Amino acid sequence: MSDNIDDLSVEFTQDDRLVVKQVDKKILTRGNWTTIMYKFVEMDKKTGEYGQPKVSIRRYQKRSGIYKMQSKFNISSGKQAHMISTALLGWFTDASPGADDAKDESSDD
Repeated sequence: MSDNIDDLSVEFTQDDRLVVKQVDKKILTRGNWTTIMYKFVEMDKKTGEYGQPKVSIRRYQKRSGIYKMQSKFNISSGKQAHMISTALLGWFTDASPGADDAKDESSDD
């Protein structure tokens, strides 16, 4: 783990091979409770090629100065991502980005 939010990552190396490669990262909330969404690809160990992008949403808690992962949810396909985004947009039709979420951006929960 890390003491700095910006240093947190989902990248994973095994036997000197980057098995999970982080493609992008969005910090959704900062503070003692932090939520980060990662876009990543996993290497197929048989072919050595990276597969289709996936997403992991992870929740970290800062304890003793170090961020430790508390929970995670993985979105395993583009189809699943579209289904989730369609549902969220349907539920929050009146919301605009940042309109009433200012507290969420810096909340310590």
